[in-house]
Amino acid sequence: MKRIRLTLAQLNSTVGDFEGNVRKAKLALEQAHALQSDLLLIPELFIPGYPPEDLSFRISFLKANRKALEEFAESTSNKKVVSIVGFIDFDEDLYNAAAVVYDGKVKGIYRKIFLPNYSVFDEKRYFRAGDKLLVLKFGSAKVGLTICEDIWSPAEPLASLVNGFGSQLVVNISASPYCVGKPRFRESYVSMKAYEYHVAIAYCNMVGGQDELVFDGSSFVCDANGRLLARSKSFEEDLITVDVDLEENIRVNLTEPRRRYTYMENLPVEVIQFDEPKQKKQQLNPSIAQPLVREREMFMALVTGLRDYVRKNGFKKVVLGLSGGMDSSLVAAIAVEALGAENVKGVLMPSMYTSKENIEDASLLAENLGIETFTIPITEVYESYLKTLEPMFSNMPRDATEENIQARIRGNYLMSLSNKFGWLVLTTGNKSEIATGYCTLYGDTAGGFAVIKDVYKTDVYRIARWYNDWKGREIIPQRVFVKPPTAELRPNQTDQEKLPPYDVLDGILRLCIEEGLDAEEIVQKGYDPSTVGKVLQMLHTSEYKRKQAPIGTKISVRAFGKDWRMPTTNKFREII
Repeated sequence: MKRIRLTLAQLNSTVGDFEGNVRKAKLALEQAHALQSDLLLIPELFIPGYPPEDLSFRISFLKANRKALEEFAESTSNKKVVSIVGFIDFDEDLYNAAAVVYDGKVKGIYRKIFLPNYSVFDEKRYFRAGDKLLVLKFGSAKVGLTICEDIWSPAEPLASLVNGFGSQLVVNISASPYCVGKPRFRESYVSMKAYEYHVAIAYCNMVGGQDELVFDGSSFVCDANGRLLARSKSFEEDLITVDVDLEENIRVNLTEPRRRYTYMENLPVEVIQFDEPKQKKQQLNPSIAQPLVREREMFMALVTGLRDYVRKNGFKKVVLGLSGGMDSSLVAAIAVEALGAENVKGVLMPSMYTSKENIEDASLLAENLGIETFTIPITEVYESYLKTLEPMFSNMPRDATEENIQARIRGNYLMSLSNKFGWLVLTTGNKSEIATGYCTLYGDTAGGFAVIKDVYKTDVYRIARWYNDWKGREIIPQRVFVKPPTAELRPNQTDQEKLPPYDVLDGILRLCIEEGLDAEEIVQKGYDPSTVGKVLQMLHTSEYKRKQAPIGTKISVRAFGKDWRMPTTNKFREII
């Protein structure tokens, strides 16, 4: 029985950190060598980091990327492991590529054929598509190479690699960003492809945060029947090694001979020959990590996104305002999980409208999390603002102007602490508020990173309940779950004075933003026409605020940021 020992190095790269990225790749090589692996997979564009965006246009960046690849190649001397690692290939143009490295040399290069240009992807802006397949031969065994989007294409290049050139294993190095539910969908889809083409597939995904994107890892290997052989952990670096049976698909294809009549594209192929894999004395028992429940998956994505944004950008500590409400409570919990309680500072900024209960809940939360807090009242400064503006505002009724002044004072306090101590300010607005503009520009939107900007309010509550259950105690106080949400900018204020109930609001927003339904189609789902009209009007008129808000981790199918490119100047309105 022919087997190949395969190691998947699920690693966290940093864009432009060539020294650090190569160091991680070398360590993975050492581990694969110690495990007697025949083949090592390292994620897509790992050498430069993903996505490098417009750094790809800088010649100095491209040269550093090539030099780093050569350094890694040198480290493979005298190690009987074939390594596949992502980098930027360039001659007359740029290519998203994978280098095949062995015994100190780059033996071959595969250039990604299918370039995604949807959602958060802009690969056609940077890269030219490849036009040639690459197959590695280990003795008589054949391994086909693909990069990320190649495996999502309905037919090619998988059809040619398997049905045309007889690959028994297809490997895929990837940088596939996370959204809710994607790890299970991805694994299900690729496993189906393995069964459909009767070929073992190894999928090695990147992990970690890069600006607003977060990569979950969740790498896996399945056999020619689509059965799972191994699965890595999610949201952390991991290395899994598995022995793959290369004869399984031969037996299956004898009774399922679809390869004989499947349509083939006329794609050229390069073949690189290596020695037959040495038979190992002992077969490995690979690990299969358990998939995460939905709330934990979302929580860990937010933790990973925040942790990597803070660390990779050179910050050490963060600060946020604690209001005693649900949003700031969850953001504080995420920050502590990501950075440690000693690196999280909470600020209570009470006004004349702040309730005793909210101060108590904010203080109890901080005590439960073990974070240091400061209290800086805003009443005196607020009254000074009003006195200064009185000549301009005379004989005019109070409105949202006076409310927003309070939020901007708080934002000013937090930014002053950031300037003085170097703390990164975390904003606490959720997706429901940001979508409808229920936030104050230069007030509660002022900060460096918006932790839950892609989390609807209803999901904020769900994650918070799971979090308390996960910790086995009431860290977020129970009263925070039951009291009406409020900005506390005037007496007896609640969110529902201006917004529909959050379950209704979030339902309408999901249908519009994630599913792309228009107003009439949303009404047909059972929502009140006037409510739908009001919500969509708020969504449209708040674009200018979103354009000026800080970035935050994307965890939904469609998030505000790279994936939402609406014109600010825009007269179109949907009529119900």
